[in-house]
Amino acid sequence: MVGGMWVGALSLTSRVVRNSGSEENLPWPHYPWTHTGIFQSFDTAAIRRGFEVYRQVCSTCHSLDYIHYRNLVGVSHTKEQAVALAGTIEVDDGPDDKGEMFKRPGILTDHMPKPYPNDNFARSANNGALPPDLSLITKARPAGVDYLFSLLTGYGRDAPAGIKVRDGMSYNPYFPGALISMPPPLVDGQVDYEDGTPSTVSQMAKDVAVFLNWCAEPDHDERKRLGFKSLLPLIAMTCFAGYYKKNKWNVLKNRRVGWVAPAKTAGH
Repeated sequence: MVGGMWVGALSLTSRVVRNSGSEENLPWPHYPWTHTGIFQSFDTAAIRRGFEVYRQVCSTCHSLDYIHYRNLVGVSHTKEQAVALAGTIEVDDGPDDKGEMFKRPGILTDHMPKPYPNDNFARSANNGALPPDLSLITKARPAGVDYLFSLLTGYGRDAPAGIKVRDGMSYNPYFPGALISMPPPLVDGQVDYEDGTPSTVSQMAKDVAVFLNWCAEPDHDERKRLGFKSLLPLIAMTCFAGYYKKNKWNVLKNRRVGWVAPAKTAGH
């Protein structure tokens, strides 16, 4: 059951929005995410938990080509923590002075490691399906973060009559066409959260959806902050202009110009 439940701090009392998929698809519900309001920002705790879900689960098949370890600094991790995470991977580098390639520990400027060396290898390992890069997935899919959460929690349903689930496929009513080659990626208790949050399927789906939404818009919070700062002087200037117009120009706008005949002088 997707609608009407609580996922962490996210109330999933939702309204349904229509999608442009086939008739077999269910509409994607719209959830009240805590970062979608004008004055709201991303939940950094959810981003950190979502990164753990990606690192321990999603990174085995999906890449994050446009996200570097330095992007985590000041958002979900400290600089020291990000350096430690980067140091857990090995990166091909070179050539050295002898013209040979070598491996070195990762640094902050390295992007997240790819699970496969090339697309052909990825297709071969996934029965011909190419797992998409997730850096901009919320921008590349309609309904974005709502779609991701619905997809990740949409497994486990029986296919309706008339839909045959082929070998190597899974039924998911939120995926276009309703048949997806990705098996259910999440199970309860799959990830151990540092903050002790229970790792239910809905909790992990919510966290990784928020994380991937942040990956697509890492400047989201700063953009809102700068926009708010820009509005403050505009509001002040508007108030000053209104006051000035009312008190300074009001006399000129409401004055009456008339003509008075000159008084007659003696002898005329």
